[in-house]
Amino acid sequence: MEQWLWPSGGAWLLVAARALLQLLRADLRLGRPLLAALALLAALDWLCQRLLPPLAALALLAAAGWIALSCLARPPRLPVATRTVLITGCDSGFGKEAAKKLDAMGFTVLATVLDLESPGALELRACCSPHLKLLQMDMTKPADISRALEFVKVHTSSTGLWGLVNNAGLNDIVADAELSPVATFRTCMEVNFFGTLQLTKGLLPLLRRSRGRIVTLGSPAGSVNNLNCWERSKQLLLANLPQELLQAYGEDYIEHIYRQFLHSLSLAVPDLSPVVDDIVDALLATQPQHRYYPGRGVGLMYFIHYCLPRSLRRRFLQAFFINPCVPRALRRGKPGPTPAQDEARAADPNPGPSPAVAE
Repeated sequence: MEQWLWPSGGAWLLVAARALLQLLRADLRLGRPLLAALALLAALDWLCQRLLPPLAALALLAAAGWIALSCLARPPRLPVATRTVLITGCDSGFGKEAAKKLDAMGFTVLATVLDLESPGALELRACCSPHLKLLQMDMTKPADISRALEFVKVHTSSTGLWGLVNNAGLNDIVADAELSPVATFRTCMEVNFFGTLQLTKGLLPLLRRSRGRIVTLGSPAGSVNNLNCWERSKQLLLANLPQELLQAYGEDYIEHIYRQFLHSLSLAVPDLSPVVDDIVDALLATQPQHRYYPGRGVGLMYFIHYCLPRSLRRRFLQAFFINPCVPRALRRGKPGPTPAQDEARAADPNPGPSPAVAE
């Protein structure tokens, strides 16, 4: 009776080496995922030898190996060749790192910065090739955007424009809507929406001609200022806030919001490579995804936000991100002033502190 024999000892090492060679030839992402997949396949092989008939075990191992290969192999990509890409907001963060990565890959990169003498602009000049070109552009100024459009047309006349990476973004909202000036919201909209819209519309003919790509970055918070800017914004808010609103919300409420921001920064991952890698994939993959969720756990966060009931979403946010605080005027036992109290206070030229809101 014919029997199926599993390799053992040195034979197993030879089979494993051959399998590893085949996996390497499949253009896999080398690193922990590959090692973890190999370890799981080895464990599955050990279980199959003891629990399943040989043919069933072979079928299961073949299916598991094919799934691992499909998940770990890099998707087919287009050649870089002479492709040109425009990236906005390259002074720092994702824009700067994406510009460096794409330049190293052989792209011709057109990088916009707010200041041509900023540390980020100087770094790009120092470490990138001569093919990278810097352009000063403020997304809140239509004249700057029009000048950038002409710049791109001139520098892509022979190669065409393959990609636009809308990275420039701003989140300058320090506190609640009632506490924040309307001008702050206008600035955010000019950068994050209207400026991006004007630039994208102006480049669509070039992108359509080359059948290129548009990659737009976004997040629940957008790009935020650094700590010094936020501290300065908080101090300006406290200094210019009307006394009535300061009494209604309380300085401790604004301090709480600021501490929440610092806490969220402490949870941020300093490694920007997952975002940069997804930008590259969106530009070069033969079949790019409609949405990317780079970073560990981000996909789960979006799933919870869009798919779970509101009560569960609130519990999740409060458990991991938000420690809620109630404005002073809405705290129990400290109701806001009634209309009669408002009229009496307006009639009194020297009103004392209101017992309704005083601590």
